[in-house]
Amino acid sequence: MTIRLLKSLMVLAVGLWGLLVGVDNLLDYGSNWQFVRHVLSMDTVFPDNPLKYRAVTNTTLEALGYWGIIAAELAIGLLCVGGAWKLVRARRDVASFNAAKAMAATGLTLLFLLYYVGFVTVGGEWFGMWQSQIWNGQAKAVEFLTCGMLVLIVLLLPESADHR
Repeated sequence: MTIRLLKSLMVLAVGLWGLLVGVDNLLDYGSNWQFVRHVLSMDTVFPDNPLKYRAVTNTTLEALGYWGIIAAELAIGLLCVGGAWKLVRARRDVASFNAAKAMAATGLTLLFLLYYVGFVTVGGEWFGMWQSQIWNGQAKAVEFLTCGMLVLIVLLLPESADHR
């Protein structure tokens, strides 16, 4: 049961982080708004980059992208906090605990999709974020991914009756 409680606490930690990031982006909207705008507009990539045709400079589309990021962060937080709650409640029984993993795993998978697909793949490669010395969030995205994926791996390790 202790191992199951520890897994629950790890998921809770990711959930609280996700909620904090999402709420911070709402309270300090302008800081990361600038980040999203500059990445999408590709205004700090190499000047002769032939991929600049991909740039998005429509403010409405940029705002939709930013709101999508915020919504995903809040969803990660809610799914992981809710998932942690379900896991804690089910910790006494292996089968119940295994069944309760789905919500937490969904939140952690959303974290993967946001930061790997959204930031590393779309931001980093499609919009050339890696070329920017000012607006490059790939290192942070990988940091978030590493933590989230480690928790997902630990969460999905098989349970046994011996985990007391």
